[in-house]
Amino acid sequence: MLLAIDCGNTNTVFAIWDGSAFLASWRIATDHRRTADEYFVWLSSLMSLTKLDAPITEAIISSTVPRVVFNLRVLCNRYYDCRPLVVGKPECRLPAPPRVDQGTTVGPDRLVNAAAGFDRYGGDLIVVDFGTATTFDVVDTDGAYIGGVIAPGVNLSLEALHMAAAALPHVDVTKPQSAIGTNTVACMQSGIFWGYIGLCEGIVRQIRIERDRPMKVIATGGLAPLFDQAFTLFDKVDDDLTIHGLTVLHRFNKETAPA
Repeated sequence: MLLAIDCGNTNTVFAIWDGSAFLASWRIATDHRRTADEYFVWLSSLMSLTKLDAPITEAIISSTVPRVVFNLRVLCNRYYDCRPLVVGKPECRLPAPPRVDQGTTVGPDRLVNAAAGFDRYGGDLIVVDFGTATTFDVVDTDGAYIGGVIAPGVNLSLEALHMAAAALPHVDVTKPQSAIGTNTVACMQSGIFWGYIGLCEGIVRQIRIERDRPMKVIATGGLAPLFDQAFTLFDKVDDDLTIHGLTVLHRFNKETAPA
């Protein structure tokens, strides 16, 4: 079985793939201080609770937090006797190399989203990922990542408001009943919700102008369903797009491995 690990700035997802379907997935807070032994105790306990007893024989890692990769590698080497494939490293081949400025390092999560989006929806694609940052990944006709946009994440923006303005409380993200708030919390929720609606619409519109062709828009990330309530910009909300992309890249590397 394949262990797919998607490590983001806030959370890390571990998923078990049997070659045709995900058998289970779990989420843990990202912490660079967590050791390989701690990962193993946590993961093996959850596998035992879900009665997963088939051995893990392969692994792939995507991490936007470089400091956690070492211990994730140790986890795979020590406890599952396998060398993990790490997205963004030279040994991890891509179906289509990114076409960006020379010397630019593309985040592993964006490479994974491009591969996943192309596999499921084809090319000429915009993937909007509502994570710690809100990212827009542009996928060309052949599946290559060709650039995109990085904006502050929704929760990050709310936290910044709370931290920078002493009178503003910390609020949850939700769809307000109206754009005009009649109290502080409602005003903040309206600003974040409708502000991000406008941000998404404006960025997608500009990308389509620059590309001068129809572009499908796929949304992923925990807050994607919330924003999908307000408009018809998204052609699809795909909750497991990134973790699916890890299986796509793993399969591609197995199929194209040197004899």
